[in-house]
Amino acid sequence: MAIKSKNQRRIRRKAHIRKKVHGTSLKPRIFVFKSNRYFYAGIADDDKSIVIKSMMSDKNEKDILIMAKKFSALAKKYDSAVFDRSGYKYHGLVKAFVEELRKEGVKI
Repeated sequence: MAIKSKNQRRIRRKAHIRKKVHGTSLKPRIFVFKSNRYFYAGIADDDKSIVIKSMMSDKNEKDILIMAKKFSALAKKYDSAVFDRSGYKYHGLVKAFVEELRKEGVKI
């Protein structure tokens, strides 16, 4: 069996998560992506196959918390949302982002 890279393992985990997580127009999907330099987040409606809004910030916790506050204003207009961690572990920047959304009143 070939040794898989870190990114290949994350993509495999992402596929398993996306089987279960589905966003609708009433309950959209909030997703995240981390590159080496930036942190991206977005709101998607999978029924219509569109991204409603996406944002980007530098990859430090202070900027991510500021982005989560701006992002929560848009997400609050929906009753609740589902969270897609995109194969990343639920710790560090991903956890800080989601906890800040919850603190701002977004139901995930």
